[in-house]
Amino acid sequence: MRIAGATVLLTGVTGGIGRALALKLSGRGTRLVVTGRHAETLAPLAAQLGARPVVADLADPEQVTALAEQCADVDILLANAALPASGDLLDYTPAQIERALTVNLSSPILLARFLAPRMVSAGSGHLAFVGSLSGKAATPYSSLYTATKFGLRGFSHSLRQDLHGTGVGVSLIQPGFVREAGMFAATGAEVPSGVGTVSPDQVADAVLRAIEENRCEVNVAPAKLRLRCAVAGQFPGYAERSAGRGGANPAVDRIVEAQRASR
Repeated sequence: MRIAGATVLLTGVTGGIGRALALKLSGRGTRLVVTGRHAETLAPLAAQLGARPVVADLADPEQVTALAEQCADVDILLANAALPASGDLLDYTPAQIERALTVNLSSPILLARFLAPRMVSAGSGHLAFVGSLSGKAATPYSSLYTATKFGLRGFSHSLRQDLHGTGVGVSLIQPGFVREAGMFAATGAEVPSGVGTVSPDQVADAVLRAIEENRCEVNVAPAKLRLRCAVAGQFPGYAERSAGRGGANPAVDRIVEAQRASR
């Protein structure tokens, strides 16, 4: 799909990947609509980008519905927003579990449901979802986050088949470990040795390529990590045995504690 001239709704604009996406989209001549929970953060960023801001909390289905109603004319949905949802599931309250599921999985599904009909009628449009390689391979202390990303992967692939032949594309973009943004940049924790990282710009470029080329799935990570995730996805028991059952991991503990306030 041609991006230049299209109206694009971008969620999660205030994060590192979101900002990189917004800058690239604004530079490609799109009519950009950005959304976030806090007007005081969203407004100046939208002004800098020349974008239209729409304040919405994606943890609230009613606000998701209102967002879709205000953005009914979009040609491209770029669902990028997500909560980290890291840590032991037993440490979560039911309300925190519901919030993670809503922001990471239910809200992209709702936005697709509300925005796709007009695209289908027009015979043109694109639904792009930013997932994670956690949607292909499970890791310790991420059961809730991993559940949402597994769900998003299944949803996007099935929806793509449902919309085949309508002129509306569906893409899933799955980054691995991202430097300069996300959990490692925010917490100061070290990236696991030997896996390699990608930059927010690399992820943003992959997203735009997926939309323009109507790619089904794009995994954004060094080859070694992509291979490890592919093996883990096919042979989860083997992956579990290979990872071992080590004790405390200070880097993981630091990430979990730093992200606790986002639950």
